[in-house]
Amino acid sequence: MTLRLSRRSFIAGSAGLLAVHPFSVHAAAGQAHLRLMETTDLHVHVFPYDYYADKPRDTVGLARTASIISDIRSEATNSLLLDNGDFLQGNPMGDYIAYERGMKDGDMHPVIAAMNTVGFDASTLGNHEFNYGLDFLMKSLAGADFPVLSANVVKQMGASPTADIPLIKPYTIIDRTLTDGAGNTHPIRIGLIGFVPPQIMNWDRRHLEGKVETRDILEAARAYVPQMKEEGADIIIALSHSGIGSADESEMMENASVPLAAVPGIDAILTGHSHLVFPSGTYQDYAAVDANAGTIHGKPATMGGFWGSHLGLIDLMLERDGGSWRIAGHASEARPISKRNEDRSITALVESDEAVLASVQQEHDETLAYVRRAVGKTDANLHSYFALVADDPSVQIVSNAQTWYIKEMLQGTEYEGLPVLSAAAPFKAGGRGGPEYYTDVPKGDVAIKNVSDLYLYPNTARAVLVTGAEVKDWLERSAGMFNQVTPGKADQPLINDSFPSYNFDVMDGVTYQIDLSQPSKFDPKGVLINPDANRIVELKYNGEPLDPDQKFIIATNNYRASGGGDFPGAKGDTIVFEGPDTNRDVIVRYIVQNGTVSPRADANWTFKPLDGASVLFDTGPKAEDYVDDVKGVTVAPAGEGADGFARFRIQL
Repeated sequence: MTLRLSRRSFIAGSAGLLAVHPFSVHAAAGQAHLRLMETTDLHVHVFPYDYYADKPRDTVGLARTASIISDIRSEATNSLLLDNGDFLQGNPMGDYIAYERGMKDGDMHPVIAAMNTVGFDASTLGNHEFNYGLDFLMKSLAGADFPVLSANVVKQMGASPTADIPLIKPYTIIDRTLTDGAGNTHPIRIGLIGFVPPQIMNWDRRHLEGKVETRDILEAARAYVPQMKEEGADIIIALSHSGIGSADESEMMENASVPLAAVPGIDAILTGHSHLVFPSGTYQDYAAVDANAGTIHGKPATMGGFWGSHLGLIDLMLERDGGSWRIAGHASEARPISKRNEDRSITALVESDEAVLASVQQEHDETLAYVRRAVGKTDANLHSYFALVADDPSVQIVSNAQTWYIKEMLQGTEYEGLPVLSAAAPFKAGGRGGPEYYTDVPKGDVAIKNVSDLYLYPNTARAVLVTGAEVKDWLERSAGMFNQVTPGKADQPLINDSFPSYNFDVMDGVTYQIDLSQPSKFDPKGVLINPDANRIVELKYNGEPLDPDQKFIIATNNYRASGGGDFPGAKGDTIVFEGPDTNRDVIVRYIVQNGTVSPRADANWTFKPLDGASVLFDTGPKAEDYVDDVKGVTVAPAGEGADGFARFRIQL
């Protein structure tokens, strides 16, 4: 492929004729412009296609990003293309390969085939690479024409990280030839090192326990970076599948990119995991982060969105310093593949790269056939437009299926007969995904694509044993979704935008109200901040006040049960059942067994009335079609929201 050849020739002197970036234009003898290009969180999105909605989508797809890559390579004299992880799981194509087609020795995973076609120089593992197990992962990686790295996942720990037996290569040092401003060529040794959140041991415990271990990201970096320097790396780039979070270091941080950037010897940092863009105003007030300059601790950084939405860019002006190189200047940006217009429509900024499409065409067609299979019917509309503000049918069907499954699985065990509650969260609820990012399944046939839409992740079913007190605190943790509201005040913002929708668990099997006049008991990360707060009121089981000492089973998923989201009663030590089935498969089996399902919301939760108070929230514009279906609260249109969303009002 031409793109592969372009990578392997490293954009040598002839490309300098096309260079337009100021670093390439102004580089003198002994100075060279090196461009780092980053994709992150691709999640198997190769085609610009939404398999859940079964229609093209201009905002996603490596095939679209590849067109940007081709153009951007021509702007720089020298370049590297790097991926920052979470490429193997995340849409129905990934599930089709994992659960239907499988991966035998020698098989090529479609996302790897696409990445080979584009011509990546290296990648790191993301946390979702482990969702299908180590055997699937290693067979998939075997087809990569580029090194895949991870410094903090090990088969066996030694006395220090450098004495570990790693799962895969922790780092690589690649030898390249740079063309300077005078057209002369010089060797350079570029070190690349990868990191993943150590929380994979909780999130995918069933696949990893007893097989691998994880180290703290910063511990691994401080051990390996000096070793890379000793081996001759002129510059070192961290591929950090870890978000931009606190500047204060803590042990086993999930979002460790800020303190990681401060590690001596790291020259530039590629970030991801958070599905956001850097540089951008999102990070304006973060310590040690310059959101305008695109730096973390003064070092260039980028985050290229998700699903191929952006290409992260770091431009380095390198200068010869004796026999090695130093960074004399840098710039960062993130280039999008589409833009949203004032009328809410989307304009694609690039077309797809035909070679990339061709590399996965067969698997794309097979995925379409896979997701279009009907498994049953629903006599209720399944939508998530109001899932954050009212009991909701798209969450209800998940809870119904989980309850059915766990009750069946616990028959004949010591836990049979205990009351079973079900915790489920809305996954597609707008937010960073945009105003079209909602579940919307009309009455009628329910296909696999619809089930995937209802439950995005390949989680497996779990059950935990908790007390009534833990049920209440579980709900208190979930109620952090909402801002505190002042009684008597109109049109207050309802949703806490820093709270992810997948941590907004709705509990079926109990009834309760949420008192918004109270502060949240927990912060968005699950840290206890207001011990005396009580947002959850009128909490009842079978119509009676819930006994804090009573035992309950909660049906949930492996992520939550193993500590994901840091919920009271779900820290990994209360699991009493680990199912072999994914939650999606549970939903499919539930629909198949019932033939026709009626997952109508029963308004088992709502907000406590607050005299004279009203709140505003944003949702998808199509929500207006379902206003009359909302149970437990009265919602009314309130104009346009930001970025293509529609605004609605609730009178409390």
